[in-house]
Amino acid sequence: MRRLEQGAPLRAAMKAAGLDIGRLAAKTKEADPDRTGLSRALVGFIVGTGKTAREDCSDHAAGLIAAALDKPVKDLFEGQPLFFDEGSTSTRRSQIKPRRTALPEQLMDQRELARFLRKSPSWIDKQITAAKERDELWPGLIYVGHSRRFNPHEVLAGMQQSA
Repeated sequence: MRRLEQGAPLRAAMKAAGLDIGRLAAKTKEADPDRTGLSRALVGFIVGTGKTAREDCSDHAAGLIAAALDKPVKDLFEGQPLFFDEGSTSTRRSQIKPRRTALPEQLMDQRELARFLRKSPSWIDKQITAAKERDELWPGLIYVGHSRRFNPHEVLAGMQQSA
């Protein structure tokens, strides 16, 4: 699950409930049928704003936090928008799944595209290099002077065709 608006609704719900990270973590234990709940650290990562904040969490963690805040999950999180592997966790295979969020309309630079795809910039470089070796242009790649720009619609369409 992906938190909405970089966690702003989560923090607002926490404030409205009068909870801090530690108290919210304790409430997740009450909401958990197994009574294990979430650690303070994980709750902090999910609701935080700093460099260690995480945009994504498991369905289980999102459900526990929403239950502890007495809010519907959809008010705090959205479904997984991009790639996830349903196979073995010991292999690194990505599958493109249907998107649940709208694609951005503007062109992206390499850093923005890497974040959007949840890949590293070096992964994108390798894909572009491999396409050049095949005398092809990587789908969605546009050169503006010496800088690269990417059309996210074409990039995803090209990735779906190669999958």
